[in-house]
Amino acid sequence: MAREFKRSDRVADAVQRSLAQAIPNEVRDPRLGMVNINAVVVAKDLTMAKVYFTLVGEQDAARCRQAVEILNKAASFLRGIVCKDVALRISPRLFFYYDEASIKGQALSQLIDKAVAADKAHQHDTGSDEE
Repeated sequence: MAREFKRSDRVADAVQRSLAQAIPNEVRDPRLGMVNINAVVVAKDLTMAKVYFTLVGEQDAARCRQAVEILNKAASFLRGIVCKDVALRISPRLFFYYDEASIKGQALSQLIDKAVAADKAHQHDTGSDEE
């Protein structure tokens, strides 16, 4: 019987949980704000991990680039914390990326909701005129 999840996927989940707790508690940079870890992708050999994050309530591109710099500077510190939490022989090197896909997805969802509401209002207006 085949395994349901690859080892790299299980490690990615553990790293994500560990970082979600470690960043707000251990990284004390006032410029950072609230960080939401969206996804972690770990290489098959477990040597590196790409961490995709967003900032809660932040849309400014300059602040997002600054957050990427802050987190990448703290990556080795966070790697040590993750290594202790997850208990791995090889702890993956962490690389932080701002996740623009989730922001674009939220914007598209808002546009769709607005179009549906406008369509319903238009149907309601034309339906009442025919009576």
